[in-house]
Amino acid sequence: MTFAERMLKIDRRIIFLVIGLCTLLPLLYPIGLPIRITSEVQGIYDHIESLPERSVFLLSIDFDPASKPELHPQAIALLRHAFRKNLRVVAMTLWVSGTGMADQLITQVAQEMGKENGKDYVFLGWSPGQQAVIINMGQDLYSAFPSDYGGKTTKDLPILNGVRSLKDVDYVVCLGAGRPGVEEWYVFGKDKYKFELGGGCTGVMAPGLYPLLRSGQINGLIGGLRGAAEYESLIGQKGKAVAGMDAQSATHIAIIVLVAICNVFYFSLRQQRG
Repeated sequence: MTFAERMLKIDRRIIFLVIGLCTLLPLLYPIGLPIRITSEVQGIYDHIESLPERSVFLLSIDFDPASKPELHPQAIALLRHAFRKNLRVVAMTLWVSGTGMADQLITQVAQEMGKENGKDYVFLGWSPGQQAVIINMGQDLYSAFPSDYGGKTTKDLPILNGVRSLKDVDYVVCLGAGRPGVEEWYVFGKDKYKFELGGGCTGVMAPGLYPLLRSGQINGLIGGLRGAAEYESLIGQKGKAVAGMDAQSATHIAIIVLVAICNVFYFSLRQQRG
């Protein structure tokens, strides 16, 4: 058997091993490959950069653990940016299945950035009603959330001084993995109460939200893991998203190389046989 024949009949377990290593190693030791920043991600970053200190930033974490690989890094990057800008961060969720995850997320980043609950940030938790919650918040935030996730009365929290409704919020970003999500925040929120809105979503959902972006109904969109990696690059804190993109790129390169090599051996063997 010739070398070309042996290579074409290589054990598939070796190929699995190569792909596995190409995925695992960049996750453990990120390379930090250059990432081109798109205008839609830059739009959210620039708007947060333009906000004065102690402005009110509302982050709606509308996803559950099933969408965590793509949206969790987006949330971490946004919270790091907001805390670095000394904004008042108000977090909430319209997805009851993501409540515990959202609380853990904001607590983790707040501790990392040295922020105090009730003074620098608050997690309101979940309230039943889905889209109706947005409308209720637009009329009276304290009616929608009488207490925060920890049971403290929202009216007594220093972070909410001067905040009565969504009209007093300077910027809202919804990270949505379905319904309710970005579209509901526009239809029932921004369109009625005229606040500025940005969005984040899974990669497969992004094309469906581009009409809102192109029409100016949202001022930015973070799409999937790639969008999260862009935002991590913008704030200068590369994390899981950048590592994930490195792993994805390395795996794609490995597949292309394997396909090219197999074609070379195939045509070489074909030529040898006349």
